[in-house]
Amino acid sequence: MARPQRRNTAGSGTLELGLETMKFAIIANPQKYSVRDPFVDLLTWSDDHEVQVLFSSELQELYRGEEHPSAKVVEHEHEAIDQADIIIAMGGDGTMLYTARLMKSIQKPILGVNTGRLGFMAYTQKENLHQALEYLLEENYRIEKRYLLEAEDNQGKIYHALNEFLFSKRDSTSMVNVSAEYNDMFINNYWADGLIVASPTGSTAYNLSSGGPIVMPNTNVMVVTPINPHTLTTRPLVLPSDKNLQVTVEEQDHEVLFSYDGQIKEIDSYPFEVTIKRSNFTIDLIELPNQSYFDTLRQKLMWGMDSRQRS
Repeated sequence: MARPQRRNTAGSGTLELGLETMKFAIIANPQKYSVRDPFVDLLTWSDDHEVQVLFSSELQELYRGEEHPSAKVVEHEHEAIDQADIIIAMGGDGTMLYTARLMKSIQKPILGVNTGRLGFMAYTQKENLHQALEYLLEENYRIEKRYLLEAEDNQGKIYHALNEFLFSKRDSTSMVNVSAEYNDMFINNYWADGLIVASPTGSTAYNLSSGGPIVMPNTNVMVVTPINPHTLTTRPLVLPSDKNLQVTVEEQDHEVLFSYDGQIKEIDSYPFEVTIKRSNFTIDLIELPNQSYFDTLRQKLMWGMDSRQRS
């Protein structure tokens, strides 16, 4: 990408675009109160640096009609993504997952800006937003590709997940019974509160809180983790993701749910069979010069933290 050429027409209140003006698309949830201040901060910075910022009309309420020459309001998020050079997902991991669903077939770099609490996939803290934007202008960043998992059910419907697929119970007093095969080899019948099939990206999400391992991004594996299994000897399993994992749910006396990155599908016919493997879809996450995956583990998960050292 060539260095952008931008100029602001003095006194016009609008940004006059050169042929190579850098364009950011903002994806955010307007219902999140924590988004407003960094969103306005980004617009103000972009006004000063003559960068165009595209976003859907739903986000317009966040800056209450203030004049921002950099702002361009479009009807839908897809329009903003299509016209932008870089996508900025502003919020938390929920916003990152939503952005991944929007962009699973679009190869444009995504900067995650955390405006909430943990924000594990959103590397950049809102306090460091200006520095991050300077890096984007300078094209001083790396691309970290994250692949999605793909699942196809026995009705031919296909689902994608950046984090995980989940088989879980609706009734908190019951357990689910699911079976799993890998590459036509039987693995196990799982009696548990649920079963997680996670990508490396999702290994630090529900998988981690359920006792699963942390997996380096872009490792060609998936993790099968039972949630509170009936037998303590049933442990998480790491499998190559280039072959098929088949999970089968037989009819039970209570409802079983299937979800992909938090999107829930109610199972309405049995047996319900899902075949899971690595998808051809990837998303491009921006990693800035002062960021790394292991920094994130240490800072956001307190990885290796010893409270004795602080005292």
